[in-house]
Amino acid sequence: MTRPGGTWQNWARSARVRPARIERPRSPEGVQRAVHAAIAHKLPIKAVGAGHSFTGIAVAPGVLLELDDMQGLVSVDSPRARVTLLAGTRLHRIPGLLAPHGLAMQNLGDIDRQSISGAISTGTHGTGARFGGLATQVVAVTLITADGEFLEINEEENAELLPAVALGLGALGILVDVTLQCVPAFVMHSIDEPAPIEDVLATLDERVAASDHFEFYWFPHTDVALTKRQTRLPESAPRHPLPRVGRWIDETLLSNGVYRVVCAAGHVVPAITPPFSRLAVTLTGDRDYTDRSHTVLTQSRTVRFREMEYALPAENVVPAFRAVQKLIAQRGWKIEFPIEVRFAAADDRWLSTAHGRASGYLAVHRYWRADPTEYFEAVEQICLEHGGRPHWGKLHTLNAEQLRERYPRFDDFVTLRDRMDPERRFANRYLDRILGA
Repeated sequence: MTRPGGTWQNWARSARVRPARIERPRSPEGVQRAVHAAIAHKLPIKAVGAGHSFTGIAVAPGVLLELDDMQGLVSVDSPRARVTLLAGTRLHRIPGLLAPHGLAMQNLGDIDRQSISGAISTGTHGTGARFGGLATQVVAVTLITADGEFLEINEEENAELLPAVALGLGALGILVDVTLQCVPAFVMHSIDEPAPIEDVLATLDERVAASDHFEFYWFPHTDVALTKRQTRLPESAPRHPLPRVGRWIDETLLSNGVYRVVCAAGHVVPAITPPFSRLAVTLTGDRDYTDRSHTVLTQSRTVRFREMEYALPAENVVPAFRAVQKLIAQRGWKIEFPIEVRFAAADDRWLSTAHGRASGYLAVHRYWRADPTEYFEAVEQICLEHGGRPHWGKLHTLNAEQLRERYPRFDDFVTLRDRMDPERRFANRYLDRILGA
């Protein structure tokens, strides 16, 4: 988001910059012209999407490219169920673009405000042990290189680059369009219900295997997990969506409106946090419904927060989670946001947090006005001890040397970056920290 006066800041208000110049291209050719101009003026250049990364990955001190005007379908390959989208297309618009063609994205994260290019470039993922992150759905891209040239990457051209560029952190070029492998449109049956946290941890492997998509939330200071299990069904299956009023009460009034007030109050008076958390899990009733896939997979979240998330080998989720529980109890912290646990299949994207291993994700949050440093760094240490890899778009403290040990293809990516952007036209401080200057 760019504010009056030319200052850009992200959604979480954890990163901001006043760029030397702001460009708003309307076409891939417009992006190319902007890159040529940046080269001529010796300015670094970066594209930003919706600003939903918590890190400084999109910070652009030189030329900032806002891609808001580059949204929509470029083409549809119906026989192969593939669609090409302009890079700035917001995830929440994609279901409507795909619906006339009887298609859907295979999986989505729980927030759909990001742009498609930003989501894949930072490793956005959903949940489901048989499904990879969004970048695994990418079968082709077009980007503008550091020389200001178009580069096509697909099965016929430069195919060897796709595992790097599909999740490229914005370090290899500026994406102008993305081609996704879609699936026939489908609906999902979802059961949301509370369960004792000890029961969930004791049977986690079975719960994950039994559902197409499984996740749970745990509010610190309670003994209850809020579980979500979802089954994929054909598009022809009968839909039984949540009643409009009931959904508004659960998701708008309670989960966002009331919760925003309580978070603000808990920031001033932390003692109110534990009793509210216990009340929250009792107010969150059982829900059983069937609806279109994107409606079930995504949620509306308007309470501003900051987040850290680590991907762990799936078998390490329970011991890491128990260590975090113990940590919170020992430190006496009053944590107002739940801990979220999700799962994903192993994949081949070089810098994917699930590269080469089935993964479970442990995400911690704090209200945006609270200082998350002590909590996040302590949880981070636990995750590192359990083989964790940090989400690229969420807060963490690691640098290139530490990350190199955790990604088998890290040096290959850095070598490719050296070749594709030797003058670091697409660099910023965050990329220098995590990839090396």
